[in-house]
Amino acid sequence: MRTSPSPHMSGRWRRAGSTAVATSALLLAGLGTAVHATAATPDHVSAKAVATAVAKAHVQYESACDATPKKGYAACNALRVTAGTTAYMEKQAALKGLTAKTLKPNASSASPTGYGPSDLQDAYGLTDASADNGSGETIAIVDAYDDPNAAADLATYRSYYGLSACTTANGCFKKVSQTGSTTSLPTADSGWAGEISLDLDMVSAIAPNAKILLVEASSSSMANLGKAVNEAVTLGAKFVSNSYGGSESSSDTSYDSSYFNHPGVAITVSAGDEGYGAEYPAASKYVTAVGGTKLSASSNTRGWTESVWKTSSTEGTGSGCSSYDAKPSWQTDTGCTKRMIADVSAVADPATGVSVYDSYGSDGTGWNTYGGTSASSPIIASVYALAGTPGSSDYPAQYPYEDTSALNDVTSGNNGSCSTSYFCTATSGFDGPTGLGTPAGLGAFTG
Repeated sequence: MRTSPSPHMSGRWRRAGSTAVATSALLLAGLGTAVHATAATPDHVSAKAVATAVAKAHVQYESACDATPKKGYAACNALRVTAGTTAYMEKQAALKGLTAKTLKPNASSASPTGYGPSDLQDAYGLTDASADNGSGETIAIVDAYDDPNAAADLATYRSYYGLSACTTANGCFKKVSQTGSTTSLPTADSGWAGEISLDLDMVSAIAPNAKILLVEASSSSMANLGKAVNEAVTLGAKFVSNSYGGSESSSDTSYDSSYFNHPGVAITVSAGDEGYGAEYPAASKYVTAVGGTKLSASSNTRGWTESVWKTSSTEGTGSGCSSYDAKPSWQTDTGCTKRMIADVSAVADPATGVSVYDSYGSDGTGWNTYGGTSASSPIIASVYALAGTPGSSDYPAQYPYEDTSALNDVTSGNNGSCSTSYFCTATSGFDGPTGLGTPAGLGAFTG
């Protein structure tokens, strides 16, 4: 009960599919403030016109860091939009009777171009919980290398959206190395700095009252990232987000026992961004593996709809049956005898991506839109934090399986081809790409 020197590389260009939304509910989401917008459609802008504009959304994006890590190393799962127009941008332009201004590679943006806190809180039924819960909890972010501008960029994001300050001075934010040092930090890296900004901003968006601990590993090796996870737990974090992954290996069960077996701690891990296929540490039986969705406004009761995020056969949320990790007792699907990925999911499609502020290095152009399962992992870690401290002997990955009614079941889309349908195709109930679904409040994340 609850009581490698620098792995950054320019990613290949990718094009995300169009995001079509055909309802006036678009006007209720994403108006760029910390308070949920309730403005009606201007008389001169019809819902049909807004939907037509949003359907034009198309983006290009690149991997924030090394997309093909060598054995024993991990890549971050952050994707930075570099060109095109997001669904958020198309809607905002339509409401003003304008044509959306197309993003250009490496061009700075004076204001957000992706979903903000009010959008994400509304989409996942968290508006009240985000305002009221999370005080006293510490959410840790584990990433590789240093982001020298982490604190300043975090302050910019929170100030823009009207969130309370989270600084080193007021005790809300702390940045350390994998050994816990606040002064001897890893080498800085532009790509991983973008990942760090994404993670910090998603925690801020979902759980603005929580404290944030950033633990920076000295490299992207699984050993160093694992040591950073251990340090996060040692420093008291009960929620640890890991937005990275690499190929599975026979070493994974050893990594499990050395780094990820922490009863009483909710550890979330991105499922991956390369479509169908299992990654580690998402495959660890001790973690909550988080898949990715395409999140669009809708005229339904919820006001939003989700499908499996897939851009191409090799670009979309990860999923799959582990080759090495044993199946946890709470997973009951019969097609995979070992650990199945994922458990739950949240937004990850770059075309319906999230707003991030990053000012460091070649990628640090200010306001950006990011996607990838690097967005969904810290979102879910933060939902766990809103739900309260896990029981000391619990493995919180089990919680969603105990209350599936408190999740939005994602039933459409796929992330590739597979011989066992639910491994890569959404269906009612549990499936690989989206797990049991996305948060509908806190019920599924409470023991």
